[in-house]
Amino acid sequence: MKIHKLETFASQFVCFVRLTTDTGDVGWGQTSTYNADITATIFHRQVAPWALGADAADIDGLVRRIEEREHKFPGSYRCRALAGLDTALWDLRGRVQGRPVVELLGGRARSLRAYASSMRRDITPLAEAQRLLRLRDTKGFDAFKWRVAAECGRDVDEWPGRTEAIVPTVARALGEGVAKLVDANSGFSPARAIEVGRLLESEGVSHFEEPCPYWELEQTKLVTDALQLDVTGGEQDWDLATWRRMIDTRTVDVVQPDIMYMGGLSRTLRVAAMAAGAGLPCTPHCANLSLVTICTMHLLGAIPNAGKYLEFSIEGPDYYPWQEGLFLGDPFAIRDGCASIPCLPGWGVEINPEWLAGARHQASAWVDP
Repeated sequence: MKIHKLETFASQFVCFVRLTTDTGDVGWGQTSTYNADITATIFHRQVAPWALGADAADIDGLVRRIEEREHKFPGSYRCRALAGLDTALWDLRGRVQGRPVVELLGGRARSLRAYASSMRRDITPLAEAQRLLRLRDTKGFDAFKWRVAAECGRDVDEWPGRTEAIVPTVARALGEGVAKLVDANSGFSPARAIEVGRLLESEGVSHFEEPCPYWELEQTKLVTDALQLDVTGGEQDWDLATWRRMIDTRTVDVVQPDIMYMGGLSRTLRVAAMAAGAGLPCTPHCANLSLVTICTMHLLGAIPNAGKYLEFSIEGPDYYPWQEGLFLGDPFAIRDGCASIPCLPGWGVEINPEWLAGARHQASAWVDP
């Protein structure tokens, strides 16, 4: 079974990939979100030419070969584009075999505890606490993440005093028996991160994400060594050598690869395996309700070092309007604080034809020599 045709359907934010084989079988994938129209161009220029005519069954081998062929372009955009091919190939395999991807990986479809993940900094501490409490009461969430610092803020908060205000306000409102997580998005220096980390520990927060500039591993390591709570990170990282260094030095307590930033499921599985060998849990980053969260569900249902929960974005159309109408039905239903891994073949979801009809379409096809 050879890859015959690769098509992209892109907006500025999302790019879906349809892969068709010479036998007529189809698989659907997605490149990473954001600037997805640019990623689609890279997909057709630097991924599709090496994939067309290749064996669709050898996913990991093909991913590695494209990395070699495009070795002069090892950066984030190549991986963002490669994710579209990789995830389409996994969906294809599942559809052909009549099994969900989680089963292909040795796991099973089941429910996953989710944490309600807030993306907002334009919200007061009281308003954030109130909306998280509503989600606790209506959806049954028992784990929540909110934002501190300013993104890449260099110790300057989103507004003066916000971090010191929001941590106790939200933590105390949520009360006991609830997992509490915060994300600094590379906002602090080590000294300031340690200071904030002490506050987090005193308020019962157990997860401190990306406290320092993520590219400065030594800075994050200082924070990890100084604190008792879990320091986590890795969502931005795609380079396997960086991941080896991060894991070997135990820069973080929990690894958080993003399947789409990483270049797909195959490369993410390599990171998860490295982490498992070091005794570190893997709680992937999946901060929007596109295919990345679906793929992450399947991953968490199979790997032996799956973390405690699935990240689940709570932002709706007022914040992420581009998420609306991507899929048929509701694959993201939350019941009693849990999401369900789709049990249908492949990723177990169907892309909305109406969304596809409004997207920019490009195609690359194999010509048999």
